[in-house]
Amino acid sequence: MDYNGQMKNRVKRIEGQLRGILRMMEEGKECKDVITQLSAARSAIDRSIGLVVSSNLVECVRNTEAQGEQQTDELVKEAVNLLIKSR
Repeated sequence: MDYNGQMKNRVKRIEGQLRGILRMMEEGKECKDVITQLSAARSAIDRSIGLVVSSNLVECVRNTEAQGEQQTDELVKEAVNLLIKSR
């Protein structure tokens, strides 16, 4: 799968969030503020997972259709399983 710039930028932003959270911890910031940022990072990761899985699903469906195969049901099941596993 080709990971486009949008996907990579999302991960870079998450990386920045995590560095910021670590800095907050090192500075002894309030628990509430740290938890808020951890929650935001988790949400960003969840959205990134969804983007990667959906992009991969679209790519796989297009490839199977181009080859004349009819395996889309199986591809959708696999995508759903990936999403479930990520939770």
